[in-house]
Amino acid sequence: MSKHVLIVEDEPNIVESLSFLLERAGFEVSSEPDGAMAMDRIGALKPDLIILDVMLPNRSGFDILRDLGELAEAPHVLMLTAKGQARDRQTAEAIGVTRFMTKPFANAEIIKAVQEMLA
Repeated sequence: MSKHVLIVEDEPNIVESLSFLLERAGFEVSSEPDGAMAMDRIGALKPDLIILDVMLPNRSGFDILRDLGELAEAPHVLMLTAKGQARDRQTAEAIGVTRFMTKPFANAEIIKAVQEMLA
């Protein structure tokens, strides 16, 4: 059974690129562009891993990450963001991110990270 990855990202080009890469690597992929809808999608889909942007419409990735910390069985979270400041990384780590990566990203690096997190 393939692992399910939910991409919470509002940039269509990034969603399309990540979806293609992850599907080619054998993962089931869904996406949600709206921060306010993300928790509903997470509850409905129960993904194994979430690729989460920080800057989203209607709700930040940090807020979503905080909510995930309250779940009994939270999925792994790979935060993928253009916000690469040390304080952004520290904030993400303090509220439970599994891994933090910045944009732009190398395709092979993303696939490797997802595979490692789901191993």
